[in-house]
Amino acid sequence: MPVTLSEAAAGHISKFIAKRGKGIGIRLGVRTSGCSGMAYKLEFADSPNPEDIEFVSHGVKVLVDPKSLPYLAGTELDYTREGLNEGFKFNNPNVKDACGCGESFNV
Repeated sequence: MPVTLSEAAAGHISKFIAKRGKGIGIRLGVRTSGCSGMAYKLEFADSPNPEDIEFVSHGVKVLVDPKSLPYLAGTELDYTREGLNEGFKFNNPNVKDACGCGESFNV
């Protein structure tokens, strides 16, 4: 299952890449952390790693390392604004439980 971006997330990422003046897309991954076990990693990608799995969503490249893909398969990254707060939101169908602060999850 692919990892995708919402139209809002793709637009936000495209603007930031243009502002940075470099980059080919974003890299998503997971790491062991937090009270529920796993946390998301999100960073700009300037070049692909040889092992990266590449998806394209709304014209933006999404790179995922093979170890993270089982945890992220089917995930949509969205960009939301709720009142004064705005930021990325992971809509991950694999999540079984998340911590109260929203920083970590388990599958």
